Amino acid sequence: MSRSGSDSIDAPTWTASETSEADPLGSIGDLSMRRIGWRRQALLAAAIIGCLTIFLLARVMANNPDVAAQWRASADGYLELADTSMPELKGSLGKELESIATPDGQVMPFGVLAIAHSARWISHEPSRQEMQVVRLATAHALEAGQITLRFRDASQVTIEPKPRGYAGLGAMFWLMSAFGMVLFLVGWIVPLVQPNLRNLLYAIMAHAQAAQLLISAVAAVPAMALPSAMVAHESLVRVLLDAVTGAAVVQAAAMHPVRMPGRRWVAAVAWGATALFALIAFRGQLDNKWWWSQSLLIGDGLACIALLTWVHRRSPHPFAIVVRRFAVVTLATLVLLTVAVSLMPMLPPEVQPVATVGPVIWSVFFASIILLVPFISRSQNVMREFAMLAGISTVATSVDLLFVAVFSFSQFTSLTLSLFLALGAYAALRQWLVGQMMGARALTTERMFQHLYRIAREVEARPERAADRMIELLRNVFEPLETERTEARSKQSMVAGNGAALVVPLPNLVDGPSVRGSVVLRFAERGKRLFAQEDARLADRILEQLMRALAHDRAVERGRSEERVRIAQDLHDDIGARLLTLMYKAPSTEMEEYIRHTLQDLKTLTRGLAAKNHPLALASAEWKTDITLRLEAVHCQLEWEAEYDQDITLSMMQWSAITRVLRELVSNVIAHAKASRVHIVCQLRQGTFTILVEDDGVGADPAKWSAGLGLGGVRKRAKSLGGTVAWRTRRPHGTICEVQIPQLTTPEA
Repeated sequence: MSRSGSDSIDAPTWTASETSEADPLGSIGDLSMRRIGWRRQALLAAAIIGCLTIFLLARVMANNPDVAAQWRASADGYLELADTSMPELKGSLGKELESIATPDGQVMPFGVLAIAHSARWISHEPSRQEMQVVRLATAHALEAGQITLRFRDASQVTIEPKPRGYAGLGAMFWLMSAFGMVLFLVGWIVPLVQPNLRNLLYAIMAHAQAAQLLISAVAAVPAMALPSAMVAHESLVRVLLDAVTGAAVVQAAAMHPVRMPGRRWVAAVAWGATALFALIAFRGQLDNKWWWSQSLLIGDGLACIALLTWVHRRSPHPFAIVVRRFAVVTLATLVLLTVAVSLMPMLPPEVQPVATVGPVIWSVFFASIILLVPFISRSQNVMREFAMLAGISTVATSVDLLFVAVFSFSQFTSLTLSLFLALGAYAALRQWLVGQMMGARALTTERMFQHLYRIAREVEARPERAADRMIELLRNVFEPLETERTEARSKQSMVAGNGAALVVPLPNLVDGPSVRGSVVLRFAERGKRLFAQEDARLADRILEQLMRALAHDRAVERGRSEERVRIAQDLHDDIGARLLTLMYKAPSTEMEEYIRHTLQDLKTLTRGLAAKNHPLALASAEWKTDITLRLEAVHCQLEWEAEYDQDITLSMMQWSAITRVLRELVSNVIAHAKASRVHIVCQLRQGTFTILVEDDGVGADPAKWSAGLGLGGVRKRAKSLGGTVAWRTRRPHGTICEVQIPQLTTPEA
């Protein structure tokens, strides 16, 4: 079973080269262990490399010289010394820093943005270059072992920086490093589990953003300056990592979930634009580099959304819908952040340090979205909520900056308004993303039980159709676009194809033909959402409840059968014995004959009650014998026709209802029609059972009949089998009654 351009669920197969005639199972096991073995070793090696990278990074930052001081922005836009552990700075607490002096005599102004270590999100090119010069000079001075701090009151302090140690790295360094490590490992796990180009592209995205998180971890370390190597190249490296991620996203959208025809050209354009941008940026020939980088990222986002839209229109796939929603939210957040950062020069000096928080949250948000993609159908609630909260935090920070820059609101007012807007956006987007993605649609209890017990009754009536009825039940619940049987077998339901498919093993519900294999449901809710682990658990519970319903029905039926046997035995032993005694004491031949017929009816009734099932041919013969005896007693001729295209077995309920319908119709002929001839036809064709009773009596217009117990009983019993009853006048005289039961049985598929 396969589907072009999408994931497929196939039964496991092995070629002859993978097995041996002596011990095929052992060979398969050894082969699987070897495959798993090298992947575990590769993952272990990646984990060791990641841990060593973080350890070496922490070691470099711990040994980096630093001034042990804490700074805050003053109302005038200067850095104010808030706290320090260095004795030589104790006397400068509360003073505002104006500039620094390096050992070679350079004097550099040191403002509030100098401690915002990332130049990646500085939109104004002259400000960025000036800031780079100050940060680089500060880093060189710290590494040289001496720096002079000059305050606004004309005082100055010369300090010898000391390594900060591991305790001085701060909690954010370890948190960001841990997050980067998780994303790094996931970037290895995905291609190791299923090596292909699509997963390789995911690995490129994951590793690029893991590197971004490590750079953010270093930038989060409280320090006057980072190592000079990072200061010199940090901005360009970050831009290129984002550009590489954007190109990989565009190529992945052209390949998954459906391979579009021009995917190679799309990939060539995306990677070509990224390579051209990197080449010009490395040479320093690109003016307004920040705007070009943001335009490239926004263009990649628009291309991704366009490709996913085209894919879904050509071949509807829930993965395209879900990922497109994430892409729209991510792109909107990026555009909002870009606008907010571009207005940073318009912000008051004391507010500008707050603007550096938004890009940090953005990097966490973007990395969490990438981390979420492989587990999009695994219902990782914590990670999903974390990604959305990070995105809303980015929105709140951006809106806060826009309020301050555009409307000149106070910091408190802008922060309050932005929080309210962010909370409203979170409530709306959470319902939109989570509800649509994970299928939080309401499945009412009434609807569930209606489907469940209807299918249970049909399975009980036709055990050989159990698999088809179970598949019908799953279709009613999940409403997939496609349903297919497969010979693959698993112990429990599982989500496959990144949420595109749900594989449900079919259990043996009743005694009879063994049900094997599984059913594959594709594209839940007609392709509107992905399957999640909750759906797999729901499928298992539905089939479990179906089995319980059938077991309950069988237990009830056993009780009913035992009770019918007991009643039949009592009728045979008590009433039969009394009628037999009465027959021998009958005062006349007519009375003796009447009692004899009554005994025959009683035997037919008790035999029917005691039997567990009734073959249609045998039941038909009993009906004919019973009706013949009753009509002979009133000197009425019977014409009997029976035509069955298959010999089925009637359940007790079916036999009882049909027997009583025939008895009541014959009783009406005897009591009211005064007929001399009755023609009865019983016919079974393609599962539809028809009873036709025609007499030549004096019956009146059926439309004028009063609804008594007899006619009402016929309608009620026919309706209990899903059938209908119709009476009409026979020409020149008499009445015709037609009973149709459309689905007395279902022919074999």
